Amino acid sequence: MTTVILTQREIRQLLPMAECVEQMAEVLTALARDEATSPLRWGMRLAGGAILGMMPAALHSRRALGLKIVAVFPHNHGTPFDSHQGLVTLFDAETGAPRAILDATEVTAIRTAAVSAVATRALARDGADDLAILGAGTQAWTHLEAMLCVRPIRRVRVFSATPKNREAFARQAEQRFAVEVRAVDSARGAVEGASIVCTTTSSREPVLLGEWLAPGTHVNAVGACVPAARELDARAVARARLYVDRCESALAESGDFLLARAEGAVDDAHILGELGELLCGECEGRRSAADITLFKSLGLGVEDVAVAHYLHGRALATGVGVQVELGGRRRLGE
Repeated sequence: MTTVILTQREIRQLLPMAECVEQMAEVLTALARDEATSPLRWGMRLAGGAILGMMPAALHSRRALGLKIVAVFPHNHGTPFDSHQGLVTLFDAETGAPRAILDATEVTAIRTAAVSAVATRALARDGADDLAILGAGTQAWTHLEAMLCVRPIRRVRVFSATPKNREAFARQAEQRFAVEVRAVDSARGAVEGASIVCTTTSSREPVLLGEWLAPGTHVNAVGACVPAARELDARAVARARLYVDRCESALAESGDFLLARAEGAVDDAHILGELGELLCGECEGRRSAADITLFKSLGLGVEDVAVAHYLHGRALATGVGVQVELGGRRRLGE
């Protein structure tokens, strides 16, 4: 049995954002229907604040089994290396043989934004067209692309604490996506008046304050993924109707929620449901045009496995990637 190996470039070629949005909607629905297993991730802390994490999952509805191994090195920000490095491995559900090995950086970049797009499609007002992005890195790029897939974005304001980064992002994004993109000199200047806000920073302290949010805004909170870090202050969380990718993950890992809870701004009942439950109609979403909605993203192993399963099929169908024989059954005496 051969194993398919795909690089970042090949993953981008085989996984258009619009298609990934549909794949993520399907897998989150499957998870809500108990057609998938996605345990809480496990991580080993390393010197300097880095983490080596493992995210196993099984998507029973597709007979897909896999594991993402990711090394998170925050100090990579501002270097040629992405802060998230790793591999996604797809295994045969019957034999356990490795079927595919994929670059995790590209998988994570695309599927994370695609999940935010699923949330935006479900929660943002239909006419939401004014986008604020906090951060100017990999997730800022993929989130802009993802938001354009689900809402008629006419204007984008981006803020990064590094002026040259936000200016470069605005200039290049405007050329690439043919939409107005403006760099602004404060997070508040980006957020005020926006109908969709995506926080994609590496900050450990709030970059988005609740007082800035206009009625009707939808927020995708993406950057903070550990209990001690948050991008939103307590008021932002408290003002919003809060949805998560997985309740277990939010209660264990989400600093945005846990720190707001510790400050007495919210309790566990403030989490209204999981995104998959919302898609299945098991919980109520936006109730009025004035509601502020919030999707807190932490990322799930089953999302990576679903992408790996899809990419494996596409690679075999198109001949993209490299197929190798990693091993097999060895005869005695060899």
